[in-house]
Formats: sequence, structure tokens, C-alpha cells
Amino acid sequence: MEHEFWHERWAKEQTGFHEGTVNQYLHDHWPELAGTGTEAVFVPLCGKAHDMWWLNDRGHPIIGVELSDIACKDFFEEAGEKAMVHPGEPFTTFKHDDLQLWCGDFFQLVPDDLKHIRLVYDRAALIALPQDMRKGYVDHLTAVIPDGTEILLITLDYDSKEMKGPPFNVSDEEVHQLYGEDYDITQVLKKDMARDNPFAKRRGLRNGATESVFKLIKK
Repeated sequence: MEHEFWHERWAKEQTGFHEGTVNQYLHDHWPELAGTGTEAVFVPLCGKAHDMWWLNDRGHPIIGVELSDIACKDFFEEAGEKAMVHPGEPFTTFKHDDLQLWCGDFFQLVPDDLKHIRLVYDRAALIALPQDMRKGYVDHLTAVIPDGTEILLITLDYDSKEMKGPPFNVSDEEVHQLYGEDYDITQVLKKDMARDNPFAKRRGLRNGATESVFKLIKK
């Protein structure tokens, strides 16, 4: 899955993975992770998720990393906010107050970039990647976030014969395989997606799907 794939998806507005509202699992389970704290939050492969405004409204400075400049521009424009744009390498930064989107390749991040991060929100990063890229993603994330960082991870599992990702199916077992060595893992929710769920119907998931929510703490 090359950069061009994602650039093309955004250019053609093929963004069915984008939620137009705040994710319900974020709303329900974020307090278990962050309490009433206001630590900075890192959002990998963030797209233009409304979730970042929700988190920022609760006092969290945000750093999101996103490959598509279309997504970065849309994120602020659709909210009626103007961002300061700072071109650079390896990231162009879109900044509004303490909410920043870094436009560029996630794999170009270095530990110094995220040394102040203590919280990570991943609703659409792990499941955006095919299986052969997921270990590399987890390994790089682990390398660039500090020890003790807590992650709220949301995954989706379904019969891969019924649908071609993204989003891709990630089983609970794979989560433990990917994160088990470097993280303490707590599964806080596992819920069947109803067959009449709009996403399931749109993507032809006749057997439904399962969503899971995990709290991870880097050792």
C-alpha cells in the first residue's frame, strides 16, 4: 500500500472510513484513559477525524500525523477554522492554537518529535493498514513514544471474504501478538456490530462484524 493509494482515495473523496461525528467509543472510554488530565495526545494516521476537536475541546493539545494534505486542509476548513501552514521537511505543519496536523509520512517521526506525548488515540491507523504493514507500524510507534504512554485502540474484525479493506479486519489475537511484548493490554469492550449497521450494510458484511476497544500501556 503505497502513498499514492491514499492520495488517490482523498483526491477522489473515497473516504468511507471517515466518521462525520465523534466516535462513540472515544466518548465512552476516553475518561478511563485520561481521567480529567490535559496531557498532549498523539493521533496517528488521523485523517480529518472530528475526534481531534472533541479531544482538544477537553483541554488536550493535539498532534495528528496524516499523509494527505487534502485531509489536513479539510479538517480545519470544515470546522470554519483557519490554520497557519508551515512548509517543511519531513512534515508540513497545519496549526491552530494547540492543535497541530503534521502532513507527511508517519514513518519519518523520530522520538524527539513525541517526547512530551503521554496519550495516543488510534481509531483508524492500525485498521487502515494491510496485515503485512501492521507490525512495522506498531514497531515504529513503539520506538517513538515514551515509556508509560497509554493508548486507546479501537479495532474491527470481520470475515475478510466479505469485504476488501481498508478498514481491514484485525482480530483480538493479532492485537495481543502485535503489542503483547511491549505493552500491558486490557480489553475494555468487545461488541458485535449489528447486521443492519449502515457500515455493515454498505460494505456487504452479511455476517456482521465485531468492534473491540483496548487500553494499552507501553512498558
